[in-house]
Amino acid sequence: LAVTKVLIVYAHQSSGSFNAAAKDAAVDVLTDQSCTVEVSDLYAIKFKATATAEDITGDVKNADHFRYAEETKLAWEEGKLCADITEEQRKLTQADLIIFQFPMYWFTVPAIMKGWIDRVLTLGYAYTPEKRYSQGLFKDKKAMLSFTTGSQESMFSADGINGDMNVTLWPLQNGILHYCGFQVLAPQIFWAPSHVPSEARITMLTGWRTRLHGVLEEKPLSFTPSDFPSIFPSKEIVFMPFMV
Repeated sequence: LAVTKVLIVYAHQSSGSFNAAAKDAAVDVLTDQSCTVEVSDLYAIKFKATATAEDITGDVKNADHFRYAEETKLAWEEGKLCADITEEQRKLTQADLIIFQFPMYWFTVPAIMKGWIDRVLTLGYAYTPEKRYSQGLFKDKKAMLSFTTGSQESMFSADGINGDMNVTLWPLQNGILHYCGFQVLAPQIFWAPSHVPSEARITMLTGWRTRLHGVLEEKPLSFTPSDFPSIFPSKEIVFMPFMV
């Protein structure tokens, strides 16, 4: 049987954090299942969070009107993306499962992880106008979010003060992961670990370890199926995640 390869994209500065413990648990359990696990520790490698022209080695095609998506597509095709992007794309290409481990900042991922998304998931490599959603380039890969919150679960209910967590996660799970074709697994949410006793945190990690033993067999979330020839006729405008 082929070895399952896992990439954990990790964004927390402290080795003593709950996120670090969750990341370490994933490495331990998945390795014990004979998976090959790589971790991209974004703070440790000082991953650049901004998508700029410096992501391309050599001259850009249109310096007067720099368009990131188009320029990085050309750079990817010509082997001119900078080394840190190329390295992360190598890891992603090899991975069967990607786990994003992070603390929720302002109802989304930390800036350094958003930078990973912006810079690594380039046009041509991660998506094209024709290859998105259920027909996406990564349709044979699985991905999931694993994160901590600063609020209790009740505050993220449909009638909670923060609103429905499913709505909060829609841009990440549908607009990014499913957009690129990933089979998106249900998120692993650690509710307010900094506001509960240590025993509760241990219980959270135990539950995470238990889930990880069967995570590779989990059924992905359901999204609206896409049929681009009918939804987007050739003369229609095709919307892309990078604006000009």
